Amino acid sequence: MTYRIAVIPGDGIGQEVTAEALRVLREVAALDRGITFEFEEFPWGTEHFLAAGEMMPKDGLQILASFDAIQLGAVGDPRVPDHLTLWGLLLPIRQGFGQYVNLRPVRLLPGAPTVLAGRGPQDIDMVFLRENTEGEYSGKGDFLFSGDPQREMALQTSVFSRVGCERIIRYGFELARRTRRSLTSVSKGNAMNYGGVFWDEVFAQVAVQYPDVRTQSLLVDAAAMLLVRDPSRFEVVVTSNLYGDILTDLGAGIAGGMGLAASANIDPTRRHPSLFEPVHGSAPDIAGKGIANPMAAIWSAALLLDHLGHGKWAERVVEAIERTLSAGVTSPDLGGSATTEEVGRLVARELGATSGKRVQA
Repeated sequence: MTYRIAVIPGDGIGQEVTAEALRVLREVAALDRGITFEFEEFPWGTEHFLAAGEMMPKDGLQILASFDAIQLGAVGDPRVPDHLTLWGLLLPIRQGFGQYVNLRPVRLLPGAPTVLAGRGPQDIDMVFLRENTEGEYSGKGDFLFSGDPQREMALQTSVFSRVGCERIIRYGFELARRTRRSLTSVSKGNAMNYGGVFWDEVFAQVAVQYPDVRTQSLLVDAAAMLLVRDPSRFEVVVTSNLYGDILTDLGAGIAGGMGLAASANIDPTRRHPSLFEPVHGSAPDIAGKGIANPMAAIWSAALLLDHLGHGKWAERVVEAIERTLSAGVTSPDLGGSATTEEVGRLVARELGATSGKRVQA
């Protein structure tokens, strides 16, 4: 099977870590007679914005629509305000392609450090499902009375539709049922007396259809505390756009850091390509130094493999990351001295070493 992958390395360290993710995908193709990748790179991001006034071309979605998946590096640069970056590239892709599932594994891999004393891989192993197209990031609002010091205000409207809430919540129940894990809903229904209450009501209504799935509902502030104090109580977590964004960064903090934070932006209908990316940002302070951690990008490539139906290869890629960590070959963010390329090469080598001769998985 030949897969066409659109590659957007983007800004900063995105260029460097994406190269290593592609290295591992090429290694998978070299080991599996049934997989071929065709990569096409698009130079979209800050430099494109500075040259053309836009993060990607106006027909960017039409260009990307014919691909099987999208591998993104990172976007962001101090020369361009963050909201222009986000709304110029990533959010239009998420919303335009109906990628309503943002899936982020929060898992302490063997060999990775954690700031939590006495905790190990058996204690931190969860999957966050963040609603990815509406909620607090709907982009709805307004500036009123601009320049008037007495009346000037900004309105930011959160959008919680029944369709939007129910489909991500149902996705969570299906994943929890399939993996035989519990499902935690996180909201702020006590203070957010419209959107939060509505989310809680939809969760309760969908839960009736899944009596075999153990559930709990938590307020977002309590969930943040418990992620640190008792991470083992979380298995599958479903939450809204903003809360998912915040909690998964906290999750990365207890699971080795942002250099191990991978994500998938998924259109479950498969009418459009899904997008896979590390979520550590472009890190302009270390860009070009060759010391960025590529493991999150490589893990996101594993999520891409899983989405394309190659779950066994996805598992092998993550296992190769684990063996690299356990061997102590890590980049400076994890206390090591290996370069970006050295880490990527070892992960690819570990993948090949354990896969033996060419196979079809």
